[in-house]
Amino acid sequence: MSYHSPLFVALDTDRLDHARALAEAVRHHVGGLKLGLEFFAANGPAGVRAMADLDLPIFLDLKLHDIPNTVAKAMAALAPLQPAIVTVHAAGGRAMMEEAKAAAPEHTRVVAVTMLTSLDTEDLRAMGVGSSLAEQVERLAANARDAGLDGIVCSGEEVAMAHRAWPKGLLVVPGVRPADGPVGDQKRVVTPREARDRGASVLVVGRPITAAEDPDAAARAIAATL
Repeated sequence: MSYHSPLFVALDTDRLDHARALAEAVRHHVGGLKLGLEFFAANGPAGVRAMADLDLPIFLDLKLHDIPNTVAKAMAALAPLQPAIVTVHAAGGRAMMEEAKAAAPEHTRVVAVTMLTSLDTEDLRAMGVGSSLAEQVERLAANARDAGLDGIVCSGEEVAMAHRAWPKGLLVVPGVRPADGPVGDQKRVVTPREARDRGASVLVVGRPITAAEDPDAAARAIAATL
């Protein structure tokens, strides 16, 4: 499965009308729509179906993380929505990832979140992890690959390493910011062009597009750099 653009817009809102308006504004310059917990908690499957009417791939960023049986049942419950991509947490372990993939629809790509882009080395140490961020991402990526998943989510700082280790993996990079944009709550960011050059398959951009005065122009400008 391929997308006409690697740029996915993150619609992090609980308002269906706002998400629809943003998606309609940028639809010609993005390859898909990323819907996360905020949107799904407020609007549920019906909201996802309403967004799917725009005929763009839907990336459900739900970061499933529970015991294998629970995650498998959650994935099966999502199957009627036919999402293009669904996330699980790599920290859930190999069995959980295997069950998630087995329960997913045939054309849904299941990708594992390695380390959130809001975390840095100091946060890892506070959690009792002695490895560096790069080492931890590499370890979790290998586990996801061995579990039969389709790819991972990692920051732009680790994507080159991930691409070398898993050249056919779907490598999703969130926290992407234009060179002149604020980083917000992200700690490990790169520009869209840098992420793409390092091997990213999908680039997730939120506020630089959705909070722009002209979201369509912002999406078009970012797409032009790719």
